[in-house]
Amino acid sequence: PIVTDQTTPNWRDRISVDPNVCHGQACITGTRVLVTVILDNLAAGRTAEEILVDYPSISIEDVRAAIAYAAELAHERTVHLSSS
Repeated sequence: PIVTDQTTPNWRDRISVDPNVCHGQACITGTRVLVTVILDNLAAGRTAEEILVDYPSISIEDVRAAIAYAAELAHERTVHLSSS
């Protein structure tokens, strides 16, 4: 089941895609911080708090929005993994 609550930000309010900003890649609105940068950092084991230190122009809600955005994309696409 999909879990939603009042603390989960609507990623559409925090993420934008503008062809004139960051070559049209998804970034946190009002910044040039790419969603992929946030996700790559999380995947590498960094905490949200560590990311916020490196990117002070974003908030914890922006990090959550990046995760929600990635989750939304995962619902739209299936990646087939080999069973070996």
